[in-house]
Amino acid sequence: MSSFRADGGAITAYVVPIAWTPAGAVIGEQWESVRITLSGIVDWADRTFAPEDERSFIAPVRDIELLARIEWSAPAPQELDEEAVLNLDDLPEDVAEAFAHAPGPILQCAVCRRLCVRDEFVWKERQLCAWDYHSQVFGKRGPWREEPYEDHHFETLSSCAYVAPQLLAELGVEVALALDAPREETARRLVNALLEEERSRPHLAVRVGGDGIRVLREQSGS
Repeated sequence: MSSFRADGGAITAYVVPIAWTPAGAVIGEQWESVRITLSGIVDWADRTFAPEDERSFIAPVRDIELLARIEWSAPAPQELDEEAVLNLDDLPEDVAEAFAHAPGPILQCAVCRRLCVRDEFVWKERQLCAWDYHSQVFGKRGPWREEPYEDHHFETLSSCAYVAPQLLAELGVEVALALDAPREETARRLVNALLEEERSRPHLAVRVGGDGIRVLREQSGS
């Protein structure tokens, strides 16, 4: 909220989406506005941000009542950052850290409907969250290989924003080789050298962050 001065008996609240990702929280670029009565602000907050929701939080009621009593008001920010938040210390640590980074385009995962960042994880033309992408692409049914890649295979490698070690561990997968912005010829040679040496273990190469490559392999005993 940016103003507690009632207009027509109501004030405006902005609802901002937050995507919880393995890389941290990301604040959405697009907000929704809601008109609520000033006298009903605490009840509205309790209904909207349920106490049983572990990701739910509101500012202390005494602070809300104080701001309402003095009719505090400030221009609505064009973009949320640390300087735009009056009560940054009241926010959960991971949410507060998100304000230090630029907002992102938020949408729903095509599988689980979890909020995620657009274009970070796309598989078969569907926008996915990190969890569903990892389970589908890096799971048992993913494009694993026990043979070196041919040139045309490198042209169609899976691509994503990053790989999450904690999600890989849940799948029994580990990073065997990490290459950041290598020359393409060098990358192909190193990837195939690893696959040639470890033919008995399934591997999977994926492009990350646009110019990096990670080679994954099944953990021993998986």
